[in-house]
Amino acid sequence: MPCELNRKMPKKIQTIPVNSMAEKFGAGIAIGRATIKDAQTFEEAERTHRDDYHLFCLLEEGTIPFEIDFQKHNIQPFSVMYIHPNQVHRMVAFENITLSFLAISNENLNPEYLKLLEDIAPAKPLILKNETFAIISEAIALCIKLSERKHEKLHHALLKDSCNTVVALIASQYLEESNSTDMLSRFEIITKSFKILLERNFIIFKKPTDYAKILNISTPYLNECVKNTTGHSVSHHIQLRIILEAKRWLYHSDKSVKEIAADLGYEEYNYFSRLFTKITGMTALTFRNKNHD
Repeated sequence: MPCELNRKMPKKIQTIPVNSMAEKFGAGIAIGRATIKDAQTFEEAERTHRDDYHLFCLLEEGTIPFEIDFQKHNIQPFSVMYIHPNQVHRMVAFENITLSFLAISNENLNPEYLKLLEDIAPAKPLILKNETFAIISEAIALCIKLSERKHEKLHHALLKDSCNTVVALIASQYLEESNSTDMLSRFEIITKSFKILLERNFIIFKKPTDYAKILNISTPYLNECVKNTTGHSVSHHIQLRIILEAKRWLYHSDKSVKEIAADLGYEEYNYFSRLFTKITGMTALTFRNKNHD
């Protein structure tokens, strides 16, 4: 069946589908290059899902409409795309694309690079300069050759180290788009730390005081840092993250709004409903129905 942006949802489920590294690749690292004729030959990718691994794609030819957490992107040639394990995504209709990919688990990532990836997520697709694209392509080509040399005594170590070089090359391009940690102001450093904590704890901690306590600073100072850096309060960021997760569940599962509210740590269903309406401008049920039409 052809893939359409406004197609009807398949039979709904109780959980957001997760592509498992072990089931899909059978190992902690997978790298390759492929030319794909159309979306139907790559049907799994057009179903909305999460991965339990980090995914990097380098697009050589063609254009891919891509949806990441309700944001639509048209990925152009000479672009790199990084998908964090927590993000819900899918490819839409496409024809005749050539891309390279790297899938790698947390365990196989250099801890320093893993931290960098946490810092830059969620990341948007990035168009690369020709020279940079060529260098990353060559690095991936070497990794692919090493992945085929299974007779090597240190095969996994060689593959792991070379693939981490690719990760570092890609991460550095994202870092160039923003200030390096050495150049960040005190406000920016605190805001960055807050966002990392928020991603890990938004279901448990919902008050600015919770995050200020962890960061060992006062709540007014945390608010000052975050608002000065982003233009929005700490509470606003917390609410946005919670509502993003609620949207994911409303779209990808058949759980009731009350069940979703409870899963997100809200015992008072009415409070959650008012919060959703405040942030999105529509009720949770309206959002579900609108996106399932």
